[in-house]
Amino acid sequence: LHAPADAATEQSVKSGATTTTWQAMRDYDGFAAVAMWVTDGGSGGLIELSIYAATDASASNATEIKTTGAIAADALGDYTVLEVSAEEVNDLGRGAATPLAFTHLTAYVDCTHDDDEVAVTYIQYGAKRPTSGLTAETIA
Repeated sequence: LHAPADAATEQSVKSGATTTTWQAMRDYDGFAAVAMWVTDGGSGGLIELSIYAATDASASNATEIKTTGAIAADALGDYTVLEVSAEEVNDLGRGAATPLAFTHLTAYVDCTHDDDEVAVTYIQYGAKRPTSGLTAETIA
């Protein structure tokens, strides 16, 4: 659940208050982020979803790779999906003025208010070493 620290500024999706959730892409063919507006801090809400790439897990050379542009979310439950292939990321990194080898991706979200909340889900797909039995059951 992403709760922005400031209104109308694009911010990385975090685990807790400060740790950006960079995902290693070495073993995957693509990455998708799904963002859904779940708590309304006033009129408006989810404004933009972006995917950023970096050359390591500490966000070195963080660069916006793809964005939805402006989103006209007008009701709770409105959502957007953005995805990028590993090939796209690699091409953009190699094509930079100083070529970069991007290895990690994350999502950035922009909201109208600092008390809006957005549920964000990451999907890494095309596992290069797929395996079974990774889904655990929890029964209370």
